[in-house]
Parts: sequence; C-alpha cells; structure tokens
Amino acid sequence: MAAKVSFPITNDDDANAFLVADPLALVLGMLLDQQVPMEWAFRAPFTLSQRLGERFNATDIAAMDPEDLVIVFCERPALHRYPAAMGRRAHAVCTHIVAKYGGDPANLWRRVKDGDQLYARVSALPGFGEEKSKIFVALLAKRFGKKPEGWEQAAGAFSDGQPRSAADVDSRERFAEVRAWKKAQKAAKKSKAEFSL
Repeated sequence: MAAKVSFPITNDDDANAFLVADPLALVLGMLLDQQVPMEWAFRAPFTLSQRLGERFNATDIAAMDPEDLVIVFCERPALHRYPAAMGRRAHAVCTHIVAKYGGDPANLWRRVKDGDQLYARVSALPGFGEEKSKIFVALLAKRFGKKPEGWEQAAGAFSDGQPRSAADVDSRERFAEVRAWKKAQKAAKKSKAEFSL
C-alpha cells in the first residue's frame, strides 16, 4: 500500500503503521470493531502479531486449531471483550481467505470490477454483516484509495462526508468527531447509516 496512506485509529503509532502495511491486520481490525472501542479493535491485530510472530498470516492461522487461537485471544490483556467468540471468528475469516483468495487478504479488493463485486466479496467474510461490509468498503476507498466504480453506492451512507465510522478516521481530531457521532447515534437509538444531523 502507498506510503502516503494514514489510518491513525489507535493510540499506538506502530499499530497504526501495521494496519497500513498488513492487509490481514486491516481485515481483522474491521472484524473486531464491534462492542469495543475502535482503538481497541484496531490495535488488536498488532498485539496478535506480536503473540503469533511469523505465524501472523492467513495460511498459518487457518492451519491452527481454532481453540489454540482462542487461547491466544484470551491471553491477558484479552484482544476483545468476547475473546473466545472473536478468536473463532478470526480463524473462520482466515480459513475463508485461504479457500477463496490463496491466503492473501489483499486479493479481496484486487482487480474487482465494481463496488458491487467488492461488497459481495467483503460481505461473504464470516462476521461481516451488511453494516460492517459497507463500512469496510468505505474504509478501503477513503483511507486506502481502493475506489472501484460504484463504491459509493456499495458503501451507502458510509461513503458520505459525515464522520460516522472508522472509515472517516484520518486524524485524531476526526477520530474524536466519529466518537461523538457514535455517541449521538446511540442516544438517538439510530443506526450509524441512518443517523444525520
């Protein structure tokens, strides 16, 4: 990925750089971004890579017993509020990437013909529901410059300029705006996609 890409979503410069450099880290960070603060979710892949060492790749993780990965997720500090469930889900994501994309997560977005195809690939990942898939399509476009034709339609509301998700974090200031947006959205009991000022 281009050196100019910046995704400062954690409080750790090394973890931020890892998200830019390693496609699997980015995919797993997005997977874990639920029911925990954004910075916790997106820092977890860097911590996981430190625990796994050279095994931090989709092929080696998929080859692990899922329960062995759960043990790694549950080590203190745990990688998620629900480390066992998310460890199994991360294993399923890696297994899918090996089966469908030769073990290379970047093949998810390489050579896609349009936004619909990208969305279809992302939404087929275990644990990626409709909203998470739209956010990830927007994140790839806004933060990483992966903009196949029609990505805005595929990402829906997350393609706009409102700071409503991880896709909009390009600075600490923007991070604070996204956090405030999410707080307001929860107070209004609306989804991130429908809420607007």
